Amino acid sequence: MKKFFLFLLITNAIFSQQETDSISIIKIDTLIVAKDSIKTPVVKEFFTDNDLKLIDSLLVDEKFSSPLIDTLEYVIDDKDIKGNYNPVLTTDLMKIRLASLNEKTPFNLAFNPALEKVINGYLRYRKKYYPALMAKAKYYFPMFEQYLDQYDIPLEMKYLAIVESALRPKIRSRVGASGIWQFMYGTGKQFDLKVSSYVDERYDPVKSTIAACKYLSQLYRIFGDWDLALAAYNSGPGNVTKAIKRSGGFKNYWNIRPYLPTETAGYVPAFYATMYIFEYANEHNIYSELPQFFNFQTDTIQVKRTISFDQISETINVDEKVLSFLNPAYKLDIIPHIKDRNYAVRLPSNKIIDFLDKEQELYALADLDDAKREKPLPKYFEMDKRIRYKVQSGDYLGKIANKFGVRVSNIKQWNGLKTSNLKIGQRLYIYPKRIR
Repeated sequence: MKKFFLFLLITNAIFSQQETDSISIIKIDTLIVAKDSIKTPVVKEFFTDNDLKLIDSLLVDEKFSSPLIDTLEYVIDDKDIKGNYNPVLTTDLMKIRLASLNEKTPFNLAFNPALEKVINGYLRYRKKYYPALMAKAKYYFPMFEQYLDQYDIPLEMKYLAIVESALRPKIRSRVGASGIWQFMYGTGKQFDLKVSSYVDERYDPVKSTIAACKYLSQLYRIFGDWDLALAAYNSGPGNVTKAIKRSGGFKNYWNIRPYLPTETAGYVPAFYATMYIFEYANEHNIYSELPQFFNFQTDTIQVKRTISFDQISETINVDEKVLSFLNPAYKLDIIPHIKDRNYAVRLPSNKIIDFLDKEQELYALADLDDAKREKPLPKYFEMDKRIRYKVQSGDYLGKIANKFGVRVSNIKQWNGLKTSNLKIGQRLYIYPKRIR
């Protein structure tokens, strides 16, 4: 039987890892979908935009060409669903609720047995993890909705961030996709997400959300359908275009699903299941924990010199863990001050006045720490554009890494290398660094 991988909601202390779950793909001729429930997309001509061609090639090269894709942490195995399947919801009630959601959204939430199993599997095996996830959502969702509305994207798209990252802003997949919206380096760069020795804007919730909105908007302009835009966000527009052609020209997600990469075949159902559980949480006795913060309880202020989280913590008495949560883009817990770059620190609103009152004291402490420091702070540099390097005689990973100012581990990750062995003529993708 055909299998598909279902994207798991990954959290650190949330979601236990299960290695080998599978759910059977339902053949297209068994789908129970009423004709009048299909929301027909208006599909535009594909790849008229050179940037999208580049985005697609970067995503496919970096995310799906790596052998690490086989070990993605998103795979789950619902053996009980396949065998002793005891649904939490009756089929009739599931149909009613999905029909109600379908009327409210531009997504195609028509009932089918595959989606029914995914939703019931989440409710049976993942229910206890949602209260903590919902607490995070109370912090992030208002900000997501602000930008989704600004870019005229359905507000329900906020649930995509749960499927991507379980709302963990500092998460990094084994293939290098990073942040709440899981941008690969190259794709993020296409949408102005900068990466330096101090800052990775893929981890910045606001900037990465804006980038995700831009990307989703472009994908929608290509396909004219939000379900297909979702699939393309995961696998690249090229794979969706191929699936449409292989299906005989169908433009409905459920009809092209058997022709999509296995990872993407489970991705959209995971999104639907997440949407269902959040929208019907109370009916399943799922209630949010108390959030650590609400977004409106925080504010930002620009810094005038390089300072660290521990210096801020010492000066205005803010827990460093709070600073790390509110400022995930700063990789070294240091906020740099760079000419023509306006870096800011996000603080609890009630600490903004304290920061302003003690700002000079804070900078004096930073000066004192710098004077006493044996080893200087790392230099600020940014990753440049990707190059393709051909391995020469006498090359080894350490030599190549030193040549381009990167780490051996970086080169291995970018190219999916499991060992340090190289062959003459082998091609390596490298993102050189340059001093600024």
